[in-house]
Amino acid sequence: MVDKIFEKSIKKQFEFDEDVASVFDDMLNRSIPFYKQMQELTINFALNYLKEADTVYDLGCSTASTLIELGKQSNVDLNLVGIDNSSAMLSRASKKCKAFGIDIKLKNEDLLDTSYDNAKLVISNYTLQFIRPLQREKLIKKIYDSLEDDGIFIFSEKVISSNKVLNKQCIDTYYDFKKKQGYSEFEISQKREALENVLIPYTDDENKKMILDAGFSHCEVLFKWVNFATFIAIK
Repeated sequence: MVDKIFEKSIKKQFEFDEDVASVFDDMLNRSIPFYKQMQELTINFALNYLKEADTVYDLGCSTASTLIELGKQSNVDLNLVGIDNSSAMLSRASKKCKAFGIDIKLKNEDLLDTSYDNAKLVISNYTLQFIRPLQREKLIKKIYDSLEDDGIFIFSEKVISSNKVLNKQCIDTYYDFKKKQGYSEFEISQKREALENVLIPYTDDENKKMILDAGFSHCEVLFKWVNFATFIAIK
């Protein structure tokens, strides 16, 4: 379905409910520049590390698109686990898994409460930004502690610039991108208002510091377009 959620005036903050779940795949592709390319990059790097029976967790898996693609492209059997606290998202994820014939364990749980046993790879695509800063740091530490010694964490986030002028230019460039995807200025403003105080982005440096403070030995940017970035962290 085509994303038309914000054609009408909003009455609540953004949440991953049934309305969003029903158009989420279209929303991702039209709202996040180079989303497919970043997803493919994540999978390519992941496959370099994964071996038979390794366990992969996708935090905030939504409709399970990334895990499904990983399962399709992997030449070895993997234990794929998708975690999300949205029942609407997981319902659609379950249907997609069956349609593609990919075995994925889907868990409706809070990311801070669930366990990541024997994790070789943890993926998080545009999920950390929805977690409050103090809880975000706790989650990163939990991910680090759960990973095997040679495990990796790949995550994508919306980011901000510490330079106010440059940050404004980044925002304007992003809004131009959304207009080219067919979103009206009204839709863009409505979504911005709905996400206010819900989505809290960090700078590149803040993301890297959070990762290194948790104990990871290395973190760097794999891909970036203006204010969207994909990072890889190595334990």
